[in-house]
Amino acid sequence: MFTIISAGIAPGVALLSFFYLKEKYKPEPILMVLRTFVIGVLLVFPVMVLQFGIYEEMQVAGWMDAFFVSGFLEEFFKWFLLYFAAYQHIDFNDPYDGIIYGVSISLGFATAENVLYLLTNGIETAMLRALLPVPSHALFGVIMGYYLSRGKSSENAYSKRLFLISSLLVPIFFHGFYDYILLSLVQKWMVFMLPFMIFLWWLGLRKIKYAQGVSQEKYEQQNHRAIN
Repeated sequence: MFTIISAGIAPGVALLSFFYLKEKYKPEPILMVLRTFVIGVLLVFPVMVLQFGIYEEMQVAGWMDAFFVSGFLEEFFKWFLLYFAAYQHIDFNDPYDGIIYGVSISLGFATAENVLYLLTNGIETAMLRALLPVPSHALFGVIMGYYLSRGKSSENAYSKRLFLISSLLVPIFFHGFYDYILLSLVQKWMVFMLPFMIFLWWLGLRKIKYAQGVSQEKYEQQNHRAIN
């Protein structure tokens, strides 16, 4: 039991540490990050109940299962709670803030989901899940948080709305596509999953690089004003 729980928790904690340490200039309060992580953990249970109810009452398969039951429901509730738990907070004032909070709530969700899956199906799948579902959730969180940060910093009302909409729709699309590969392309899923995950990592790290660049510029401007 301890081994399974440890294997389920380890990927999420490792990835959260990786993304947290990427912030070079003004790390977010660790308690806020951990609180958001716990919110993600707790979110798993109502989402699972809702998904179970849908499966019991409706016949869903293929793209409907991937894009709605998994993609939309999971990303919408993460987005909703992220918006009210972190976006409105005074510490959400830097381009990388959205990314770390998006990653935190997503990895909380992924970690709880991972532990429950391993408890049900055994530790044999732990390595595969550490390479695919857990990182994919983290990268959906990177994208969600990136657009939320862009929305909060934008002074143009139209751009702000566009970024906020993108912060929800883009992760839903990528999450749905990820699940569609697993559910509908069963025989050739690895052929599609490998390039998709490479693209997802490339996109996520590109968003991080942009946020780091803006943070660096902001930090240097503040130092310059302080000196003068």
